[in-house]
Amino acid sequence: MAKHINLNDEEIMTAKEAALRWGKAPDYVRQILRSNPTRFPEGTVRLLGRQLIVTREGMEAVTGHGEIK
Repeated sequence: MAKHINLNDEEIMTAKEAALRWGKAPDYVRQILRSNPTRFPEGTVRLLGRQLIVTREGMEAVTGHGEIK
């Protein structure tokens, strides 16, 4: 049985959206994933087709801080 994911959850966002919400360059998540993928905790970043998605937990682990408001 497949696990259902609520894609409307604000904890899940595109890599570009996450980068902008954390005050980073739009390609930040892709650069970090390419250069050092172990910085993301398991299950916090995933490629769905051509779209990279990331969780709030993943962004906080990589950047060391919460979202910039």
